[in-house]
Amino acid sequence: MGKVYIVGVGPYDEELITLKAIRVLKKCDVVLYDRLINKSILKYLKEDCKVYYCGKESGNHFRTQQKINDMLVRFAMDGYTVGRIKGGDPFVFGRGSEEALYLYEKGIDFEIIPGISSAIAVPCYAGIPVTHRMISQSFHVFTGRSAGKLLYDWSIVSKLTGTLIFLMGAENLNDIAQKLLQNGMDGNKPCAIISQGTSARQRTVSCALKDIPDLLMRSKVESPAVFIVGEVVSLRPFLNWYETKPLFGRKICITRPKKQSLEFKEKLMDLGAEVLEANSIKIKSTEENLEIYLAYLESYDLIIFTSVNGVEIFFEYLVQKGYDIRKIKAKFACIGDKTFEALKRRCIVAEYVAEEFVSESLYDGIKPILKRGLKVLLPRARGARRFLKDMLVKEGCHVDEVSLYEVLTESSAEIEMRDADYFTFTSPSSVVSFINLYGIEVLKGKKIVAIGPVTANKLEKYGLKPEVAFEYTIDGIIQKILSLEGYDV
Repeated sequence: MGKVYIVGVGPYDEELITLKAIRVLKKCDVVLYDRLINKSILKYLKEDCKVYYCGKESGNHFRTQQKINDMLVRFAMDGYTVGRIKGGDPFVFGRGSEEALYLYEKGIDFEIIPGISSAIAVPCYAGIPVTHRMISQSFHVFTGRSAGKLLYDWSIVSKLTGTLIFLMGAENLNDIAQKLLQNGMDGNKPCAIISQGTSARQRTVSCALKDIPDLLMRSKVESPAVFIVGEVVSLRPFLNWYETKPLFGRKICITRPKKQSLEFKEKLMDLGAEVLEANSIKIKSTEENLEIYLAYLESYDLIIFTSVNGVEIFFEYLVQKGYDIRKIKAKFACIGDKTFEALKRRCIVAEYVAEEFVSESLYDGIKPILKRGLKVLLPRARGARRFLKDMLVKEGCHVDEVSLYEVLTESSAEIEMRDADYFTFTSPSSVVSFINLYGIEVLKGKKIVAIGPVTANKLEKYGLKPEVAFEYTIDGIIQKILSLEGYDV
């Protein structure tokens, strides 16, 4: 018999998931997920995890609740570890308790993983605290939608002195406002409507309670929406930290390999962007190709690395083989600050670093030391540009090129890229793999930023018109995006 985990993953922002939720998701064999979750959450699943969409929206249920209940039981009885992913918290209008009771009745072992509720997180992202000393000493959470009529005693609700929070009420906002007004609530009470909270498309509008009908006539409120009523809304002009970030409202798609995308992604998110990961390439080590060169490593005069991948795979292989690094007498050269730092972590300081992230720049830097008979080891990706090797040979150097890794196409979890604002590319191989996976149409009409001219040239061959980063680094890409957004960088 398996086990079911009912997992709350918080509202849309993927970083609001808990450590326990991540740990549980990593061991699931089967996962059923809801409509409103950020699909980036699915990256925590095992590669062979079976994933089922169970989205429900008003008037359109992809799977009925009974069907979902039965699937949970069937998979658990088959011995699987099952994850039931829910946005927000499973016990806050999430039907988590209904599903747990059904599992209990069927004798299925289950566990509930709480999540951050949109009732507090979404107002927070709009700069609205649900409580504030001397203004609101309580908050009250209501569903704004029900299978039947909302069964509240509005005469009591309208007289509550704390903050009122209505979830899932986009279709009933006017009715809710009218019920409050008709039962004596002050029409000048501040209120706010926050749609698509904690996402790049978050939109917040605020007004007095009596003006809700006019606001709804002027502005379309998209689901999901949180309706918040109370004096705490007046603090929004001072506490609006999220919507004032430089890249708030922008969706940016990055195409780096999964293992290398984290730093880039976090920097963009810190600036307020929502990041889509289309990990269109992955790195496959071919370290065994280094075997025949181990006995000769001490004879090389110069070893050149053109990427972090090359450094990591090279030295990890030496560790596996128990190779004594003190035997290496060569000088080291590399392309890029990240490659330089990767070498430093191996206690090696490269004598030559390309000023720009291209082979031409490295060649210009090392040209003064090149001479006939110089023995050079060039460990890098299979199919890399021939320029560097050709120029070294032309100078009379003896060059051994080792293919340490291959760049392969990798399909990411299904992500929605149609409304992305920017696409970024850090290598020609990522361009080819992305277009092979997702097609060129998704890029047309979008802003595209390439890390350097070589990557830009590959994009131009497909008829696209990319911008080029100021520096050939991920920081250079970010600076270019900020400049395109009108910031003085």
